[in-house]
Amino acid sequence: MNKKTDPRRETDDEARGLARQLVSGARFGALAVLLPQDGRPFASRTAVACDIDRTPVILASQLSTHTAGLAHDPRVSLLLGEPGKGDPLAHPRITLQCTAVKLDRGDVQHGRMRARFLRRHPKSALYIDFPDFSFFRLELQTASLNGGFGKAYHLTAEDILIASPAMAALAEMEDGAITHMNDDHGDAVALYAHVLAGQRKGNWTICGIDAAGFDLLGADTVLRVEFDAPLQDAKRLAPEMAALAKRAREQHSGKWPDPNEFG
Repeated sequence: MNKKTDPRRETDDEARGLARQLVSGARFGALAVLLPQDGRPFASRTAVACDIDRTPVILASQLSTHTAGLAHDPRVSLLLGEPGKGDPLAHPRITLQCTAVKLDRGDVQHGRMRARFLRRHPKSALYIDFPDFSFFRLELQTASLNGGFGKAYHLTAEDILIASPAMAALAEMEDGAITHMNDDHGDAVALYAHVLAGQRKGNWTICGIDAAGFDLLGADTVLRVEFDAPLQDAKRLAPEMAALAKRAREQHSGKWPDPNEFG
């Protein structure tokens, strides 16, 4: 497209940050596939989680219409971003163009995604192990970000996905680190949500950790806290989490949140 007529802005760090927040914070999205009968597009709502590199992952039944579409043609589109109060078109959303890749049950990735999906969607325990359900990684190709009126951007996979030599080691230690933080450092977890993520109400637990940050689950909402820079060594996780807790305490004037204040 000619730059003179292209309405999209030049992609900057603010746009990348918003895109990453939208992807990491999504619990549901609109998935569009191509039907095998006639190639027409078909859209449906689906639960979403992210893999350790921020790749979106869905859990689909073989009985669903969109799974037939995935089997027919792996090219899919995923719309993320929930409308808030007022005009829904004024709120940010992102459309991802992806290639769907099915995860085999014997694959190491399957076990990792099962744990990650369950933490983000606890009620999926009712059906996650049914034999007709499978995970699909939606391998990101390109993305279109709309940050609100007049704020359109084109993004690449590299703008959104996480790349770090620490990812494999972090994936192995993720379960233990999350259990430790939620069980032994609930005060820090609350500070992450209330101060760093700006959510003054609710009870929060960590539901995912990766090289670029971590996810917090409260009721039906996922919050994302990003590190200042992606971790290059898994041994840096504990010091980074401690530094963020210290920063949050300092921003809150060194006081533990009053339950009456944060509700």
